[in-house]
This record gives sequence, structure tokens and C-alpha cells, in this order.
Amino acid sequence: MKKLLSVITAALLLVFPFAGCAKTDGKNTKIRLNEVTHSIFYAPLYIAIENGFFAAEGLDVELTNGGGADKTMTAILSGNADIGLMGVEASIYVFLEGKKDCPVVFGQLTKRDGSFLVSRKEEPDFKWENLEGKEIIAGRTGGVPAMTFEYVVNKHGLFDGDNVTLNHDVAFNLMGPSFESGTGDYTTLFEPTASEYQRAGKGYIVASVGEESGEVPYTAFTALGSYIKNNAETVEKFLTAMYKAMDYMKKTDDKVVAESLLKQFPDTSLNSVAQSLESYKKIDAWMTDMSMTDKAFDNLQEIMTNAGELERKIKRQDVNDNTYAEKTYKAVFG
Repeated sequence: MKKLLSVITAALLLVFPFAGCAKTDGKNTKIRLNEVTHSIFYAPLYIAIENGFFAAEGLDVELTNGGGADKTMTAILSGNADIGLMGVEASIYVFLEGKKDCPVVFGQLTKRDGSFLVSRKEEPDFKWENLEGKEIIAGRTGGVPAMTFEYVVNKHGLFDGDNVTLNHDVAFNLMGPSFESGTGDYTTLFEPTASEYQRAGKGYIVASVGEESGEVPYTAFTALGSYIKNNAETVEKFLTAMYKAMDYMKKTDDKVVAESLLKQFPDTSLNSVAQSLESYKKIDAWMTDMSMTDKAFDNLQEIMTNAGELERKIKRQDVNDNTYAEKTYKAVFG
């Protein structure tokens, strides 16, 4: 958490009080959205972009990749992004820093960890106890992927530095390449990377971290409280488009959906994209109602506490406002 907090604190020093309003080009309202990483785990977002659901609401979403929750949060705090798609832990860290215009989660997209455990060998009868004595590339310290993975292995009697080694030295976007070059016995990867590695014979998917860890508010749409207050209509239109995209995905064949997603993943095969969608549907990765629950939020704080990364527990309402998600859900689905 110290590394993440140092980056966020540096960003806070650059921030001056502002409550920006969304910009328009005369037709559509522009939203600068920074995502923590680019993954089919966030498929509903890309469907909303590629299939015109945002455009239908009069929105023009400009998507950039932060490459980590710390960088996405920095983009929000510095005013370089209007909305961030990232882990809720980043908002908790900022709240605990005492910032007045705190980032607020207004819509939860995923409800469990989206990473898959990849082994160097096939393990059709994999058990988590198989990790004993092994090294796993587990993600950066303080991030939800690393904390969730640690929570899972701890449940199975495995503890870092005791009977398992959790490698936190590899940057998120280098976990696959590092594994491929020989580091670790296992790594955790998101889709479509996990399926692409398996298809190429570089590794074998043996387990879903999210299926094992249970429900948590894993990734969510976040903006400064001032932005939400001054752009309430834009926020509602954004969530309306997301709900319609999610509904479309539920009612449409995976291969048809995958064809739309290929524009976002041009170097990935259609079969891998479709397989990734199937994998995430299988573990029930996405929210139906994007309102965060107290139970899920408490589970997240338990995972953070287990990792020794939470200074003190807070209330969900300190970093989350379900008002817009609840209102738009009723408007779309009745």
C-alpha cells in the first residue's frame, strides 16, 4: 500500500480544487475515461462503445489505459480523466488520506476477481494445495489482484514466505511476459491473455481466482464527488448506456458479441475472445444492478485487512453513492 499511497499522495499535491463540468462538441458530451487495464473482464464497457450505446445517449467516451489503479487514480485526482474504471481499494486509500473532494464510486461493473491461475503444466485435478513450495507471480502489493490472491491461498493454509512464495516485484502489464521468460511456477492473468497463453501452449489455466474468493466490489466506475455533483445528467446517461450494453450481452450469442469486441482486441483471435466471454460468464463476473452492497464492501475490507493493507475500516457510503445506479437501473429495466 505504501507504494500506491506515495503515488496518490504525489498526485494530491498537484491537485487544485475544481469541480469541472463535462465538455461538449455541440453534439455529444465528451467523457475522458481511464481504465486500470484493457481486458475482456470489462467487456460491457467496450460493447457500449463499439455498439453505439454511449452515442445513443449523446456521449463520446475517450478511452485511455492507466496501467494500474495508482495511475488511474492519479489521472482522476489530477483532472486528466473524468471517470476511472479501477479497484475500489484506490478510493479507500484516498479517503483515508483525508482528501475533501474524495473519489466516489457511482457504478460497480465487476463483482469478483477476474484473474485466472496459469500453470506451466496441465493440472486437470488442480487443488490450491498444489501451490505449496511454489512461486507465483501475484501482482503488485496493495492492489486488489494481489490481495485477493493472498486471501485465497491463505484460506488453503498457504502463507507467503512460509510455504509459498508470492512474487510482487513484477508490474501488472509484465506478468505474462515475465512468466513466459521463466519467472515463477504460476502466474495470474486476466482474459484474453490467459486464453491466448493456453492456446499458444505457453501455460495452462487451472483455476479461477474470483470463483474461489467470492463476491467483492472488484472494479467500478469512479469520479470526483464534485464531477458527479456537477454532471449528474451525464453520469445517469453513462450508466444507462452501460445497463443497455450489459442487457445486450446477456441476450446475444457470445460469438456475435465477440465480433464487436475484436475492434478493441485486434490482435486476439475471435475464438479466444468468445472463450474469454464464456469464462467470465461462467464465474458470474458482472453485476446486474451496478449498486454496491454492504456485504461485498465488507468482504473487500476483510481481504485488505488480511493483506495488512488497511489502516482502518470505513463505511461503504464514505466512498460509494448508489443513487445514480439505482435510478438508472429502474429507468432501464422497470
